Amino acid sequence: MTDGLTDRRDRPLRDLRISLTDRCNFRCSYCMPKALFGADHTFLPRHQLLSFEEIARLARVFASLGVRKLRLTGGEPLLRRELETLIGLLHEIDGIEDISLTTNASLLTRDKARALRAAGLDRLTVSLDGIDDATFRAMNDVGFPVAKVLAGIDHAEAAGLGPIKINMVVRKGVNDGDILPMAGHFRGTAHIVRFIEYMDVGNSNGWRLDQVVPSRDVVDRINARWPIEPVAPNYRGEVAERYRYRDGAGELGLISSVTQPFCGTCQRARLSAEGQLFTCLFASDGHDLRDRLRRGDSDAAVQEALTAIWSQRDDRYSELRTAGVQPIDSRRIEMSYIGG
Repeated sequence: MTDGLTDRRDRPLRDLRISLTDRCNFRCSYCMPKALFGADHTFLPRHQLLSFEEIARLARVFASLGVRKLRLTGGEPLLRRELETLIGLLHEIDGIEDISLTTNASLLTRDKARALRAAGLDRLTVSLDGIDDATFRAMNDVGFPVAKVLAGIDHAEAAGLGPIKINMVVRKGVNDGDILPMAGHFRGTAHIVRFIEYMDVGNSNGWRLDQVVPSRDVVDRINARWPIEPVAPNYRGEVAERYRYRDGAGELGLISSVTQPFCGTCQRARLSAEGQLFTCLFASDGHDLRDRLRRGDSDAAVQEALTAIWSQRDDRYSELRTAGVQPIDSRRIEMSYIGG
C-alpha cells in the first residue's frame, strides 16, 4: 500500500458474525434514533430472512474455509423464535470450535439460558451501556430497569455460558460517569467488562469525534481507583486489549477502533439476516449469498465465491479515518442491521 496503511488481503477468515434479525427491543448508542426507528418502522418480512437451514449451510461452507468461531447477533437475536434449534445445527458442524451469542439479555430467562446451553451455545456477550438506572433508561429508551438485564446475566452464568463479556459503549457526557460504577459492579466476578470507544457505525446516530472517550482515558480512570496491568492477548487478531486487576479481582478489556484501529489483524466477516455478506463493520455494500442459495448454487460454487470475496477485500475504514484520509464512500451499514 503506497499510503503506508495495512493490507488486509492476506489475513485468514476465522470469525463469522451472523445477524439473525433486524429487530431489537431497545435502542443503544449505535441504533437509529427513535424518530427513525420507532414503532412504525418497517422491518424485513420473514421470507426475506435466511432460514435456519440456510444459515447452517453457509456456516458449513465457511467452516470449510477455516472459520472456527461463530457469533450470533442482531438486532436482538433472542427475538428469533426457537433459537436453540439453530444453535443445535451449528453445533454439529465440523471445525467450529466456539459458538457465542451477543444480546441485551432482557429476554434471557432461566429456562431459555439452559436451553441455549444444552443446544451447544458456549458463551454469551451482553450489551450494557450503563449500570445506573437513569443512565440505562436514557440510553436505551426502555420501560424496565437495568436489574432485568442483570438477572439475564445471572441466568446465563447459572447455565454455564461463561466467561460472560459485558460490552459498554462509552460516550462522553452521556454515560462516561458509569465507567467506574460498571467496573466496580463486576469486579470480583468471572465476568469481563469491555469498554468500547464510541464508533461512527452507520449514518444516523449523530456520531461526533468529540463524543469519543479514548480507551487510554478509561484505563487511567480505572487504574487510579483499582490498579490494573496489561495481559497478553489470547490469540492473534483479538480486538480487545486485555487488562487485569493487580489485586486479582478479575479482568477487563478495551476496544479502541477509533484511536487504535486494528484493520490489519481483522479476521472476521458479517452475515446479515437476509444473507448479505459484509467484510467490514463499516462497509457500505454487501455480497448477496441468499440468492446463490435459492437459485441452486452448489456448496463448491458458494465456496469459490466466498474465497474470491475475501481475497479481494481491502476494507480499512478505521485506519483511513484515524490517518485523516477521507474514505471514498462514507455510506455505512447500520449497526441495527448488521450487528456487532
